[in-house]
Amino acid sequence: MNPLLSLLQPYPFERLRQLFAGVTPSAQHRAISLGMGEPRHATPRFIQETLASNLAGLANYPSTAGEPRLREACAAWLQRRYGITVDAATQVLPINGSREALFAFAQTVLDPTRLGATVVCPNPFYQIYEGAALLAGATPYYAPSDPARNFAVDWDSVPEAVWQRTQLLFVCSPGNPTGAVMPLSEWERLFALSDRHGFVIASDECYSEIYFRDEPPLGGLEAAARLGRSDYRNLMAFTSLSKRSNVPGLRSGFVAGDAALIKAFLLYRTYHGSAMGPAVQAASIAAWGDEAHVQENRALYRDKFAKVTPMLAEVMDVRLPDAGFYLWAGLPEALAMSDAEFARELLAQYNVTVLPGSYLAREAGGANPGARRVRMALVAEAEECEEAARRIVQFIQSRT
Repeated sequence: MNPLLSLLQPYPFERLRQLFAGVTPSAQHRAISLGMGEPRHATPRFIQETLASNLAGLANYPSTAGEPRLREACAAWLQRRYGITVDAATQVLPINGSREALFAFAQTVLDPTRLGATVVCPNPFYQIYEGAALLAGATPYYAPSDPARNFAVDWDSVPEAVWQRTQLLFVCSPGNPTGAVMPLSEWERLFALSDRHGFVIASDECYSEIYFRDEPPLGGLEAAARLGRSDYRNLMAFTSLSKRSNVPGLRSGFVAGDAALIKAFLLYRTYHGSAMGPAVQAASIAAWGDEAHVQENRALYRDKFAKVTPMLAEVMDVRLPDAGFYLWAGLPEALAMSDAEFARELLAQYNVTVLPGSYLAREAGGANPGARRVRMALVAEAEECEEAARRIVQFIQSRT
């Protein structure tokens, strides 16, 4: 067996399963889960119909690079969404969802033979970043975050010695679990560090189309273009249809950025067997070409957050995020329990599932930045999310 597998920590949902072992949820309430970030709005009909009408493609092996029409559809979306230009032939590559690509990309760009190979990631974070680093033979470094600034990463606190060893930096904007969006000044700081130390930046942007302000979130490629880096050197942006178009089962997205990195990633993926099926490619072309369903989807989330956030804010430290579909909520000081105890008791008494914040972070400097916080995914229908919020409020009020 690969000895590096032993370094992997249990995935958050496995830890949640273990936490809930032996718990009998209250029979007085129907189950409501805010635990998993799985889109549950209906998949648009036109995407389903396009998928079904292209099943003849199952008789053919697909190209790992994807059909030119798909890459052109992705490039056209980037131009409409961010006002940027990419070469569809050399700067875009289809992927089977951002999760597998984020993991595989680390295996492509990391060189474990270099002493002290390091991957920097936020803390709290999406656990794929950590697993990708460990299985590539690198060491994760968890950059501190500032709770006073909505858990924005404090890049200046990362020691110079760490930056010197860094080969890959994972960023997530809009962030999971906080929903924070990185401003242009933060990107400028990271680009300067990348130029100085030569590391690659992998920008996870899968939540970019669910936002609550009038202005859409800034993307990594957009930031690069604004700062005169139109070659997108040492930068790769990862995006997905899962959240944008409510098709998590389609496993479809794309990466775009530095042509040299795309070329290397294509080579890796060719051996890895990561080609996207023709029917999925056809459905993806249709999805990337339509914005009406995205606007409708965003409106559904805006309505839910507008109703639920004020309810929870009466008893928790929570506010409307910049983007994404999570609420990153702090437990009130008067509530004498950990985030894991909170999740377990909430399930037992009110049959509502939330994810302990400490499961999404690692201890650093003697503290876990996710401690006494919970992540709530408002992915269910509005009435269900409101009902869950009412039960959470009742639970907290009964304990304080």
